[in-house]
Amino acid sequence: MDLSRRRKLSSHVETSSMNDIMFFLMLFFLIVSTMVNPNVIKLMLPNARSGKQAMKQPITVSVDASGQYFIDRTPVTPTQLEADLAKRVQGLESPTAVLRVDQSLNVQKLVDILEIGNRLKIKMVMATAAESGK
Repeated sequence: MDLSRRRKLSSHVETSSMNDIMFFLMLFFLIVSTMVNPNVIKLMLPNARSGKQAMKQPITVSVDASGQYFIDRTPVTPTQLEADLAKRVQGLESPTAVLRVDQSLNVQKLVDILEIGNRLKIKMVMATAAESGK
């Protein structure tokens, strides 16, 4: 009954292939990380002295406390507002309008102007007064 003494089990884990796998994973992630961000190279770009810069002038739409509408200080009626804005943004790539609405007016007038801007595909930005000392 010496059979039980002869069958000693030894456990051993081969890790030599694990080194190869880890090396290939590290190499893969290094290559992929350089492909994800190709703008890693820092360049000093040349300066142009006579280049044109496109300055975008936003259109100002104002509504005062009495409910009068203005486009760039030109008075317009509420019914003419959409037609006049359409004329002003004609030919512009990405028109922008600054909304200046008196705080005493109801929100519906602001919503009406925003709907007009949405129909004409004008980016609308609302102007606010900055609070100082708080």
